[in-house]
Amino acid sequence: MNIVYASNDNYARHLAVSLCSLLDNNRDFEEIHIYILSMGLSDETRERLHSVVDRFGRKLEIIELGDLKERFSYEVDTGGFDISIMARLFVGEVLPESVDRLLYLDCDTVVLRSLKHLWEIDLKSCMAGAVMEPTIYSEIKEQIGLKEEEPYFNSGVLLIDMKKWREENAQSQLLNFYQSMGGKLFAGDQDTINGALKGQIRPLSPKYNFFTNYRYFRYDHLVRLSPVYGGISRESFEKAKRHPTIIHYMGDERPWIAGNLNHYRRAYTMYLEQTPWAGAPKENGRRIYMAAYHVMNYLTFLCPPCRDFISRRFGMNVVNARKSSK
Repeated sequence: MNIVYASNDNYARHLAVSLCSLLDNNRDFEEIHIYILSMGLSDETRERLHSVVDRFGRKLEIIELGDLKERFSYEVDTGGFDISIMARLFVGEVLPESVDRLLYLDCDTVVLRSLKHLWEIDLKSCMAGAVMEPTIYSEIKEQIGLKEEEPYFNSGVLLIDMKKWREENAQSQLLNFYQSMGGKLFAGDQDTINGALKGQIRPLSPKYNFFTNYRYFRYDHLVRLSPVYGGISRESFEKAKRHPTIIHYMGDERPWIAGNLNHYRRAYTMYLEQTPWAGAPKENGRRIYMAAYHVMNYLTFLCPPCRDFISRRFGMNVVNARKSSK
């Protein structure tokens, strides 16, 4: 199994947590090759990451990408997100030709179960597999050419057929699309992947990329937000909620922020203590916000329209601010 991450020193601690959880729960694989796309990882960080992988007897290769902006022939603006999010667009160029299939994972994921079934999924004629994100704003879908009835995918977990990726020159498709959007989108990499590879992504079960705040969403509400999500059965969604294979700490509620009360936070803490970053302090200064966010989580379940109102009232402010920023 080939696993790919992308990171700089700022995300290295979270990467180590994800790595540790991945390797701990996938001892049944005969071989696991880890590739880290580095944006200036320090020597100390590299040593620490190698120590995590070495403990499990697996292989780690760190590929330095340097300044990602130099890989674009046009100016890019990631709207406040770290430029490292764009690294996944270059996997076909920087990984060895021998890699014919890979699983890309964001650093803010934790793996709780074996990935054997995920790794063996037949992508059929599709170039990649990913999990739908039905809560995405319709304005974002419209901007990248997706109709309301078409699926939008989260790019935090990507199963990629690298043979097809290279044969169809996916990198050029992605870079050309991003350029056509002026080198600036709300979620740069994710919007680019959804827009450029429309129709070439196979939906995966939500258990393979379970967004932690979705624990507080009702299945019917998600289907109302995005009818195409009805292609995922209620049983599959509820099972993912109870027994996720990969959890994804996306959004504001992160387990490394002091005051976070999300149900899945303990998984991160447990694996953090098994890394060289054990004992790292949490980020302070947002306890009141975290408490308010947790109240909103329960409000999401009790009164979904209230969550919709709050999300659109404040979330779209963020979207519009990123669009207008220079």
